[in-house]
Amino acid sequence: MTHLSADLAQKKQKLRERLRFRRQHFAANLDPMAQLAAFRALPAPLVQLLADHAVVGAYVAWGDEPDILPLFAELASAGGLALPHHPARIAVMDFRRWRTGEPLDKGPWGTQQPMGDARPAAPDLIFCPLVGFDRLGSRIGQGGGHYDRYFAAHPGALRIGVGWSVQEIDAAPRESTDMALDAILTEQEFILCGDRL
Repeated sequence: MTHLSADLAQKKQKLRERLRFRRQHFAANLDPMAQLAAFRALPAPLVQLLADHAVVGAYVAWGDEPDILPLFAELASAGGLALPHHPARIAVMDFRRWRTGEPLDKGPWGTQQPMGDARPAAPDLIFCPLVGFDRLGSRIGQGGGHYDRYFAAHPGALRIGVGWSVQEIDAAPRESTDMALDAILTEQEFILCGDRL
């Protein structure tokens, strides 16, 4: 790792810690009615987008991440939803199909994921959790690079980040391996970041 990339990694880690604290504080103090209403209805542009894609990738919320699974209840019942799956504490992440009511397994980092024998999937529209984001589509994730590697291996898949509005920053530091988002969904708005949507 070069001196420049080490400095950038350190800067991102400090920012990540600050943003996690901000997210935790915001979610803990959210009004109960606002909590019930957050991420329960898709903005109009996303309704059509979902209809145009056979397999959609989402995630099971961990900690104070926004819970978006209720948005995809119909899709999950029909078998069109896929969730991230980590076979072990390794660099590779894939997606596996999941239907409402099917059991979830504890992944190697403690997150909930489909069982190991669930059918593999290659979603062409992916909703991913964020630690931080800016309006140009730069995202700060957990730091493992799993989504960036998946996005790089599947460049045609549309990428939509999901986070609370308080996770927005002016400019997220970017490394050459960071993959830009096409859009961002918060509890307040749907932000288009590129020209692929």
